[in-house]
Amino acid sequence: MSVTLNSLGKQIVLYTGIPVFIAGILGGVLNIITFVSLRTFRESSCAFYLTVMSLFNIIQLCTGLLTRILTSLSNGDGTEISLFYCKFRPWAFQVAIGGSLTCLCLATIDQYCATCSHIRWQQFCRIKIAYRLVVGTTIIWMLHGIVYLVYFVHAKSTSTNQTTCTIVDYNFTQYRIYVIVLTLLGILPVSIAVCFGLLAFRNIQQLTHRTRPIVRLELDKQLTVMVLAQVTMNVSTYFPYNTINSFATMTFIGSYPTIQRVLQFISTVAFVVYYIYFAVST
Repeated sequence: MSVTLNSLGKQIVLYTGIPVFIAGILGGVLNIITFVSLRTFRESSCAFYLTVMSLFNIIQLCTGLLTRILTSLSNGDGTEISLFYCKFRPWAFQVAIGGSLTCLCLATIDQYCATCSHIRWQQFCRIKIAYRLVVGTTIIWMLHGIVYLVYFVHAKSTSTNQTTCTIVDYNFTQYRIYVIVLTLLGILPVSIAVCFGLLAFRNIQQLTHRTRPIVRLELDKQLTVMVLAQVTMNVSTYFPYNTINSFATMTFIGSYPTIQRVLQFISTVAFVVYYIYFAVST
């Protein structure tokens, strides 16, 4: 059963992962070109968040999905050969996914403030503030990711005599599952994005009753729809994968090999579905 599930998981990653990877990269690049080339978007703080998010998503695809594809093709992704790459890849992936989710949250908060009737809240939607927030949060994620550089190491299996890139520290394993994966990259950003997304949607319903320049009105509507679409796609694809993957890597599951293999297979399927988000949302 384990061989069948493992083989099926590899086939799913190959036949769906490769087209999703190509579509995701092209879509991310086109997103960046669109937001950068149009002056209307260049002057919008929300569009800036979405531009940076697209950049982080491209890095996610290269450090996440591409790695899975290479593993399915050659039973190795290079982390077992190079200790530097063993530490750098999870660090870069954590920074990318953290930065992407942060930009999504900032975009929803930005649209809530932009569509508020109070001028005071609208003043937070400035491109200079957006620059500072993105730089500051990115630095925080980079510093937080140092733990990945410390605790990801090469370990040799006594049964197969093969070297793998893994975590051997129990405390960091627990911290990664419950704090990083489930909280910082799961419940917290999803809750913020959904909450402010719904508030922005409520505000946008009331915009037609306010005195507002027609160009600004249409821009706010367009950006709010884009942000809500991103939030919906993210919640419906990433959150299930995040939850399943956390359960699959929990320590007590190791006592039940069959359940662990099934969960890992489901996690692989959810992983591919999550990356379809990058191809579709563009």
